Amino acid sequence: MLTVSEARERILEHFSPLGAEIVPLQRARNRVLAEDIRATENLPPFPNSSMDGYAVRVAETASASAEQPIVLPVSGDIPAGSPIPGPLAPGTAMRIMTGAPVPEGADAVVPVEETDDRRDSPHLPKTIRIFKAPTPSANVRPVGQDVRAGQVVLTAGTVLRPPAMGVLAALGHPAVKVHRQPLVAVLSTGDELVRIDETPRPGQIRDTNSYSIAASVEQYGGQVLALGIARDRLEDVQSKLRQAVEAGAHLILSSAGVSVGAYDVVKAAVESDGSLNFWRVKMRPGKPLAFGQVRGVPFIGLPGNPVSSLVGFEVFVRPALLKLGGHRSWERLTLHAALLEPMVSDGRETYLRVTLEKRGETYVAHSAGHQGSNIITSLVKADGLMIVPEGLTEAPAGASLPVWLMEGG
Repeated sequence: MLTVSEARERILEHFSPLGAEIVPLQRARNRVLAEDIRATENLPPFPNSSMDGYAVRVAETASASAEQPIVLPVSGDIPAGSPIPGPLAPGTAMRIMTGAPVPEGADAVVPVEETDDRRDSPHLPKTIRIFKAPTPSANVRPVGQDVRAGQVVLTAGTVLRPPAMGVLAALGHPAVKVHRQPLVAVLSTGDELVRIDETPRPGQIRDTNSYSIAASVEQYGGQVLALGIARDRLEDVQSKLRQAVEAGAHLILSSAGVSVGAYDVVKAAVESDGSLNFWRVKMRPGKPLAFGQVRGVPFIGLPGNPVSSLVGFEVFVRPALLKLGGHRSWERLTLHAALLEPMVSDGRETYLRVTLEKRGETYVAHSAGHQGSNIITSLVKADGLMIVPEGLTEAPAGASLPVWLMEGG
C-alpha cells in the first residue's frame, strides 16, 4: 500500500498543463496566464497629482508657514481628465484635482488642506494662501512610477487575481492568453443512490458526492461534465466511463465502488477499458482510493463516504486540477496549531477536521466534531485539516501539528 506522498507523486506525473486559449478579460478571473505580459506604455503615462490641491514651484513656496503664509495668484484650473495643461507661469499656482496632469514647471502639489481654500465655492479663487512649504515632488506621481514601458509586468504562470486584472485593463488588454480549463467528468456509483429530488426508500440515500465533488472541481478552475449515477453493474459503469472519454474529459472522477465489497465494480470497469496503477493509500479517511486510466484519460476513484471523498479530493485531485490549469504551485496554506484534546490514530497519515482559535501569537485546534467518514457536518464546521503524520499513534494535548487551511487556496 502506498503512502500519501508516494500516491500523490504517482498521480501528478500523469498531468501536464493544458494548452492556451484567448478569453475576454472579464472572463479571465482566477485563470493562469500562458504568456508574459510586457508593458507597451508607462503607468502613469503622465505626471499627475495624488491630491486635490495646488501645483506650485517648490522654490517659490520654500518659506511658507502658518505664521507667514505665501500668497500666490491662481493662474488656472486643472480638473481630472483635462488635456495636458500649459506650463505653470512663474510666481503663480494652479488648482489641480487628484489624477489630473501636473503642469510643466510645477514640481510639487500643496494639498488643499494646507491652503486657505475652503472648497465652499466652485469658483476659482484669485489668490491662494499656502501655510506649509512643500518638499520637492510632494504629491506628484511621476511618469512610469508603477510600470515602465518595456517592463514585464506579469509572467506566464501568474494567477489572474483582481489586482492583476486591473493591471491588464490599465495596459489596454481586452483579451488575454490563459491556460484552458480542464473538463472533469464526475460520476457517482451505487445501487443505494437516488437523485436529490427523490425521496429515498428504506436502504437508499441521496447522491451527495456528485454535488460536493462538482463544486470542488469548479472551485479549483475545472469545468464539470456531470455523468450522474451508475448502478453497481459492470456495463453501466463502463458506459459512463466511455461517455466521459468521448466527451473529451481531461480527468474522470468517480466516488464509491473501489473498495473490496462484492458489488464494488468500478475497478473492473476501469481495467476492462484501461488500467489501474493503484487502489489503496495509507491514509485516514480515504484508504480506498484508486488511480488509473480509461482509454488514456486519467481516472481517480474516490471513496464513497462523503468526508473520505472530499478529503481524497483535497489531497490528490486538487493538485492535479491545478497542474492541468497551468498553476505552478498547489501547496495549501499551512500553519501549526496545538491540540487541545489528546488524539489517537492507527498509524496511517490522518486528516482531522479541526476548528482553530488564535491565542496570542499561536493557534490552538479543537476537534470540529465526530471524525467519522460519514459526518460531513464536521467538515462544514472545520477551519482546516490537521495532518497527523504516518506512524504517530498518539498525540497528547498540547502537541503541535500542521493544519491545512480550507480557505484561501
